[in-house]
Amino acid sequence: MSAGRAAGVRATIAAALAIVLVAAGGTFAAEPVENPHGSFQGECATCHAPDAWKPARIGPKFDHSKYGYELEGAHESAPCLLCHLTLEFSSVAGSECAECHQDVHAGELGNECERCHGTRSFIDRTDDMRSHRMTRFPLTGAHATVDCESCHGGGGGGTAMRFANTPVDCAGCHMDTFRATRNPDHIAAGFPTDCAQCHSTFGFGATNFDHAVTGFPLSGAHRTIDCQSCHEGFQFAGTPADCFSCHQADYQAASDPNHVAGGFSTDCAGCHSSSAWEPASFDHALTTFPLTGAHAAVECAACHGGGVFTGTSSECVSCHLVAYQATSDPPHVSAGFSTNCQTCHGTSTWQGATFDHSTTAFPLTGAHRAVTCFDCHGDGVYAGKDPACVACHLADYQGTSNPNHLSSGFGTDCQSCHNANGWGGASFNHDALYFPIYSGPHQGVWRGDCTTCHVQPANYNIFECILCHEHTQLRMDTKHQQVNGYSFNSQACYSCHPRGRH
Repeated sequence: MSAGRAAGVRATIAAALAIVLVAAGGTFAAEPVENPHGSFQGECATCHAPDAWKPARIGPKFDHSKYGYELEGAHESAPCLLCHLTLEFSSVAGSECAECHQDVHAGELGNECERCHGTRSFIDRTDDMRSHRMTRFPLTGAHATVDCESCHGGGGGGTAMRFANTPVDCAGCHMDTFRATRNPDHIAAGFPTDCAQCHSTFGFGATNFDHAVTGFPLSGAHRTIDCQSCHEGFQFAGTPADCFSCHQADYQAASDPNHVAGGFSTDCAGCHSSSAWEPASFDHALTTFPLTGAHAAVECAACHGGGVFTGTSSECVSCHLVAYQATSDPPHVSAGFSTNCQTCHGTSTWQGATFDHSTTAFPLTGAHRAVTCFDCHGDGVYAGKDPACVACHLADYQGTSNPNHLSSGFGTDCQSCHNANGWGGASFNHDALYFPIYSGPHQGVWRGDCTTCHVQPANYNIFECILCHEHTQLRMDTKHQQVNGYSFNSQACYSCHPRGRH
């Protein structure tokens, strides 16, 4: 009998004796058996037989994957103590290949054995991988470590493996995985069977789906959210791409400003970016009122009080009526100024107003361009202001003494002699208005002084002709013998010769 079986028999006999002693009313003190597995918890029957502790074998009910490492390939049949150096199984053995297997490459190829080897054996597959590069399907990632039988079948029961015409599309090998996937359900979602669109050859866990191919590239915060946030129930086909379809609740809940009451567009991208709701940047130039100057810096509520946006008036006075009514320099209301503020003001500030006087019946020219508004409108009268020169310059007219305009009976139409540049350099058109002295017989005759003819400087209505023509009276008398009413005096001369004709 083996030592192990003998120990088992002894244990059985000891148990039987204990039962007998208890039945006879006696006591039996069994020696406690120390658990060699420490704190490891599990059913003994999973590995041990009822008649002896040894030999111990892992039964089919034991699921090693529950402890963080699934046994595959040669690991399924390896003795426990090859990886667990003591029976303290709770002391987790390492999961890296190099922790159990000697690296015959001396570190030259790194410690990731799985790049070239599978769990079935350490057979060098370098030649196989090199040969596979010559086919339509070079081995990369996890494909480089799987056994040939996984894709080429056969290998047992006398069935030869198949190589020619082996499918190279993902679905050829992974269709069962495609059908069984529930997170998300690939079939219900209408996903293509070309796994490479989302997955790599290193595993199905990580995905790298290029959302840009759908027409909706993921940017900003959209890159970090879970798929189900937009594809509820993993419904992918036909998912709308407009903002409102996902953010309707955000739109309706917005209160600063209230989007619903304000009649805002449901195209969130008009103000918001995909990075965050704030800060928002509405392009006011898309409306009929682009923001310029000081308008660009004011808060929305300054113009859109009460949350009213749609239909807000773009007239200046709709926001600035109080400023219009309160202005006293000059008083806009009493002066009858237009409520269209931009006629005089810019959007930068109220100061530096520039009224275009050419829009009135009196365009400003010459010296008029430099005077202040109050020089002409000091009386507070703007609308209906008389544009005649004398309306502003009556005092100048009355105070002029060289010559005296008032006593001389000069016209009050200043522009007959003067221009807007200044009072000096007046040019009175004597020839056209009264008597030709710069043309005709008198050209070059008079001395260039008004007093040559106007013997009373204070009264230009009085003039003398005979002062120059007195020595020719005989000649004039002879020449005018046939003229009725002829008289040799200045007034008579001018009555017949108003243009100096002889």
